[in-house]
Amino acid sequence: MDMKTGEMSGGCPFHGDGGMRGLLGRTNRDWWPDALQLDILTQEGRSADPMDKDFDYCEAFNAIDYKALKEDLTALMTDSQEWWPADYGHYGPFFIRMAWHAAGTYRTGDGRGGAGSGQQRFAPLNSWPDNGNLDKARRLLWPIKQKYGKHISWADLFILTGNVAIESMGGPVFGFGGGRKDVFEPETVYWGTEEKWVDEGAETRIIPDEGKALDNPLAAIQMGLIYVNPEGPGGNPHDAEGMARDMRETFARMAMNDEETVALTAGGHAFGKAHGAKPSDTFGKAPEGESLHTMGFGWLTDPEEIGKGHITTSGIEGAWTPNPTEWGNDYFRLLFKYEYELVQSPAGANQWQPINPDPEDMAPDARDPSKKVPTMMTTADMALKRDPEYRKISERFRDDQAALDDAFARAWFKLCHRDMGPKVRYLGPEVPAEDLIWQDPIPAGSQPTEKEVATFKSDVLSSGLTVSELVKAAWASASTYRNSDHRGGANGAHIRFDALRNWKVNDPEELTKVLNKLDELRGGISMADAIVLAGAAAIEKAAQDGGFNVSVDVTTGRGDATEDQFDAESWEPLEPFADGFRNYLKTKASVKTEDMLVDKAHLLGLSIPEMTALVGGMRALGAVTKHAQHGSKIGVLTDRPGTLSNDFFVNLLEMGTVWEVVDESGDEEFVGRCRKEGTEKWRATRTDLVFGSNSQLRAIAEVFAENGGEQKFVDTFVKAWTKVMDADRFDLSYAKYHS
Repeated sequence: MDMKTGEMSGGCPFHGDGGMRGLLGRTNRDWWPDALQLDILTQEGRSADPMDKDFDYCEAFNAIDYKALKEDLTALMTDSQEWWPADYGHYGPFFIRMAWHAAGTYRTGDGRGGAGSGQQRFAPLNSWPDNGNLDKARRLLWPIKQKYGKHISWADLFILTGNVAIESMGGPVFGFGGGRKDVFEPETVYWGTEEKWVDEGAETRIIPDEGKALDNPLAAIQMGLIYVNPEGPGGNPHDAEGMARDMRETFARMAMNDEETVALTAGGHAFGKAHGAKPSDTFGKAPEGESLHTMGFGWLTDPEEIGKGHITTSGIEGAWTPNPTEWGNDYFRLLFKYEYELVQSPAGANQWQPINPDPEDMAPDARDPSKKVPTMMTTADMALKRDPEYRKISERFRDDQAALDDAFARAWFKLCHRDMGPKVRYLGPEVPAEDLIWQDPIPAGSQPTEKEVATFKSDVLSSGLTVSELVKAAWASASTYRNSDHRGGANGAHIRFDALRNWKVNDPEELTKVLNKLDELRGGISMADAIVLAGAAAIEKAAQDGGFNVSVDVTTGRGDATEDQFDAESWEPLEPFADGFRNYLKTKASVKTEDMLVDKAHLLGLSIPEMTALVGGMRALGAVTKHAQHGSKIGVLTDRPGTLSNDFFVNLLEMGTVWEVVDESGDEEFVGRCRKEGTEKWRATRTDLVFGSNSQLRAIAEVFAENGGEQKFVDTFVKAWTKVMDADRFDLSYAKYHS
C-alpha cells in the first residue's frame, strides 16, 4: 500500500542486496550459526517428510473422532499444569494467542506465511520475540497430538485449539475447516533483511518523514513481530497517528479491513493478559539458541517464580478487562469509560492505565483471585479510540454486542483460513455453508464432450489467432496461481475481468482480442476451459510443426466466476512485478531478475527442470510480453518462433555467439553477436542468459540441447505446462473427500 495515496503499491516485492539474499533476508543459519544443520540430508531430492508417500492426510483427518477431540481440547483448557500454570486457571487466552500467531504471519503480497503447514514449530518463527513462550502452549498440546497421531496435523491442531478456546469462554465462532498438512522442515520465506529482532532494537519499517515505507511483501512492522509494535511506532507511545497508520497498513497486508482490524483487536484482547512482570534480562534465550538440555524450551525463568506469575513475554503487564476468561463487551466499555494515563510495566514497557478505576472494573490477579489489579491498554488499543475511523467502528461495537459477535467470529475465521485457498479444500463437520468473497468462490463447471472439445480446438486453430497469442492467454490465466495460499489459477476465468486483463504483463490489447474470439467460438464450453484448451491446441500444433506428436491432456470442467464473486482489490497483489517465463520485468529492481524467476517458479510449485523447460519452450513459441523492457522478440532465440523446439537451448549454448551488455539497459539486456563477423544475432535478458551462466541450470539446459534431447525437452515442457494449467483444480482432487 502506498502510504501517501492509500493504494496498494505495484513496487518491487523484494528488496535486499541484489541476489538471493534479497529474496531470503536473514536465514536461520545467519540467526543461529551454531544450530545443527540438516540441509545435507535433504539434497538430491530426499524429503524430510517421515510419512509414507501414499499417506493421505485429508483421508486421515476425515476419519478422526472430531467430537472426542474437541472434548479433550475443552478439558485441557482448565487442566492447569504446575510446570506452566494457567493464568486465571484457564489456558484459553494462551491458546488463542498461539492460534493467532500461527495464522497471523500470512501476508497478501506473496501469499506466504499463515497457519497452513505448522511452521510455528520451526525456526525462525519458534524463536521470534512476538512468539515468546508459545513453545509452552505447543508442549501443553503434545499429549493430545500424541493421542490422535496422524489424524490431526499440528497445523490444524493450532487453529482448532484456538477455536475451542474461544468457545470454552463463551465467545462466538464462525466455523472451522481442517485439511492443513504438516511439513517437517522450515519453509524458505523472506521475513526481512534486518539483523536485529524487535527486542534488540530493530528499526521500524515505516518512517514517513524519511520516505521509508513498508517493503513488499512484508506485513509486520518490525522484525520478529506478527503485526505491530503494541507500544507504538518504534516503541513511541505518543505517536497516535503513526500507531493507527501502522495498524491500518499491516492489517491491510494481511487481508483485513478497518472493521476486521477493530473486531480482531478487541475480540482477542477480551481474553487473557499480557506478561511483563519482570525485566526481560531475567529470562533466557529463545528456543533455537538455548542449551541442548532445555529440550526445545526457551525464554526460561527461575522455576520458583513461574507459579507466582512472574512471566515476561511482550513486556506489557496486565489484563484488558475485569473478566479475562469470559467473552463480553468490557473491552470497549472500559476503553471509552475512562481516561488513560501512560505508565510503565515492571519490565519497563510503555502501556496505558485507567485513571481512578472503579473496584468492579479492576481485574483479578492471574494467580490469586482474591487480589485486584488495574486493567491496562496498549498504545495499539488506544488507537481504536484515538483514530477517527477506528473510533466510529469501536463505538458501534460498544453499543451493539451482536454486531461485535458477528464481526469478530467472521474476522477470526478469515484470519485462520485465509491461506487455505478455495473452500473445497476445507474439511470437517464445522465448515460454514456460506460462501465468502475472500474464498474466491467459483460456480461448478460442466464437462464438455470429447466432440465439443475437438470441434472447439479445430475452430481455434483456424481462427487466425497465432500460437504465441493462444499460449500467452492461457499462461496469463493459469500462472496467477500461487501454491502459498492457493489463490489464482485458470479456474473461474478471472483473467476476463478488467482488473486482471489490463495488467501490463498481459498485453491487454492482444489479450482482449484473444478472449473475445474464444468467447465467440466456445459454444457451451466454459470460458475458463476455453482459454486452457486453446493453449493446449496451440502447443499441440506447435509440437507437430516441430516433428513431435503430443497430446496436452489438461483437465476440463472449470466454472466461470461472476463479477459478484470477484474482489478486484484482493487480486491486486497477484499482479506480477516480474514474470521470467514471459520475459517481463516491470522496471529494474534491486533484486536480480533471475532470482525473481526462481521465486515465481516456487509459487507455481515447479521443479528446476520444469522451470527450465517452460522458459525455453515459451521462448521458442514466441510467448513473451510485448511490454517487456526491451521489446517483444527478446529471448526468442529461434528462427522459427511458434514451433515447439529446443532451439532456445541450442542457440543459447552454441559457441559461435559472444554476448555483451547493452549499455543503456543497466545489465538487463544483452546482445549476442556472431563471434567471427560481429553481426547481431540475438537479444536476450538476464533471465535468458542465466540458463547458460548458472552451472546447475546449464547442466539441465545441456540435456535439452544435446542431440537426442529434443523429445526429453518436449515431454518435460508439456508435463510442466499441464501442471501449471491444472494447479488449481482442487474441485477435482478434493471431490473424494466430500463424497
